Amino acid sequence: MTAIMLQGTGSDVGKSVLTAGLCRVFANRGLTVRPFKPQNMSNNAAVTVDGGEIGRAQALQAQACRIAPSTLMNPVLLKPESDHTAQVIVRGRAKGHLHASSFIGGRAAFLPEVLTAFRTLCSQSDLVIVEGAGSPAEINLRQGDIANMGFARAANVPVVMIGDIDRGGVIASLAGTHAVLDPDDRELIKGFIVNRLRGDASIFQSGYDFIEKFTGWKGLGVLPWIDSIRELPSEDSIPEDVDCSAASRIEIAVPLMPRIANFDDLDALEGETHVKITRIRPGQPLPASAHVVFLPGSKATIADLQFFRRQGWDIDLAGHVRRGGYVFGLCGGYQMLGQTINDPDGIEGNPTTIPGLGLLEVDTVLTRDKQINQTSGMTLSDSARFSGYEIHCGETVRSHHRVMPLIRCDDRRLDGAISPDGRIAGCYVHRLFDMTGQRAAWLDRWGARSDGLDYTARVERALETVASTMESSLDIEGLLAIAR
Repeated sequence: MTAIMLQGTGSDVGKSVLTAGLCRVFANRGLTVRPFKPQNMSNNAAVTVDGGEIGRAQALQAQACRIAPSTLMNPVLLKPESDHTAQVIVRGRAKGHLHASSFIGGRAAFLPEVLTAFRTLCSQSDLVIVEGAGSPAEINLRQGDIANMGFARAANVPVVMIGDIDRGGVIASLAGTHAVLDPDDRELIKGFIVNRLRGDASIFQSGYDFIEKFTGWKGLGVLPWIDSIRELPSEDSIPEDVDCSAASRIEIAVPLMPRIANFDDLDALEGETHVKITRIRPGQPLPASAHVVFLPGSKATIADLQFFRRQGWDIDLAGHVRRGGYVFGLCGGYQMLGQTINDPDGIEGNPTTIPGLGLLEVDTVLTRDKQINQTSGMTLSDSARFSGYEIHCGETVRSHHRVMPLIRCDDRRLDGAISPDGRIAGCYVHRLFDMTGQRAAWLDRWGARSDGLDYTARVERALETVASTMESSLDIEGLLAIAR
């Protein structure tokens, strides 16, 4: 077995991107590399070729390895449904729910499944790069842990600790992590990386030396801030809005609901010069300047629709439609646009039926069977091709002949709906806008032109930039020696 695990002093210190970067570094060196994350918590999921769900970051890491994603790469995925419960996905399939009160003890039951998946990946590859979750310094979560040191101890995998200098306090973060860890856990940590340095690295040298002396860990380098990282899909953090040039022609407003899922559906649109994405946070109105209102996916459609109404966004949306604006709903957002959402089995709580926003003449019934599949096809109005995936509970049916289907899948299945005037539309296909022709067709309909951006090529360029920066800034041979 040859493996190494990247853990962090906190959440969002760059573990996912650095794992992807190292996957590309070693793939470029001719090694067979596999990514692995024992336990993930995210509503941003991807669909694998074997028809299961994994965290979006592991799909990107698989791309960095130049292989198709597999459910082996993220055997346990927790998808939060409320502040207290999460759906549990094991090897890509829903296996029930986990309550916060049983979180610590409940995770440990999944360790055998995690270790089996890890050992299978090891048998298929020269090197496995493991990503931790959160931070091992959260010692209140150590009991039953399968995401950080609990996994590392069980699998006997060496650890490299990552600290983020951009947020400040990186010396204290790394030294503090060393100080609070159990001695047996601490023994597994063999080195550290300082991430996201802006400016002259020599100014930090004395701090770097102190960390090495205090912890006894080998310093493996300081990574500079890499601008192209923003061109990679984000798993957990909703991107900040970026100011657009005066050339922008349309504004797409995205209301952010508590259980938003798969917010990376907008990544390809955001890369277009003539598009401005405005994310609307609670307490803000939907802007009258928006050309399009985009309703994203949701892990709890009924609860998020109720939240949408409490914000008064339903009133703003009605005004937007009266002014001739466009609306697009994807997955849970598509369900919200309909006449009713019926939950007879209490999938999202107590059995209930609630009115939708009434902008499409469709009705949804939530079901226990989750649809998980990769799909491709074309939009019926323009024959533009798409390729994406579906992850949803429920079936949506068109309730009036005036509402036409939006897309035809290659298996001849019709999906989605579009209003007679073409201004209101929705479907279940995540990543609908990734393909250049499909995205250009929507922008043309909404009143903008496309740059002809090749989104996949842009992600590949960003991965190569991250990898080349890691090659020049880190002790790659030292990392490989630790893994071995």
